[in-house]
Amino acid sequence: MTTEEKFQGVWLENCKKMEELGIPAARMTRSIGELGALSAARRLLSRRRNSDGFALLAQRERLDLSLEALVVQSRFGGLFTDAEADFCLQSLLEAGYYGSAGA
Repeated sequence: MTTEEKFQGVWLENCKKMEELGIPAARMTRSIGELGALSAARRLLSRRRNSDGFALLAQRERLDLSLEALVVQSRFGGLFTDAEADFCLQSLLEAGYYGSAGA
């Protein structure tokens, strides 16, 4: 299994978990199916906007399920540009992800 395939599997699983928490993720799931996970992620990140459900995940202290948290994981680092990873890291820092006990 390639790194890109692993990324897609983890992101889809995270979307499923988001839905179970009552956080809408259908649009991301649809984009992943239509474009593939890497293209869908890059499209979203190129707009310099946080992923769907980011604010709700932050409120519930579950940013670990966000696209941004996946992008900054070392195992997926080679899939993204420095600018994409920096945007995600900055978003997570601003949301207090790395300052929380669960991070």
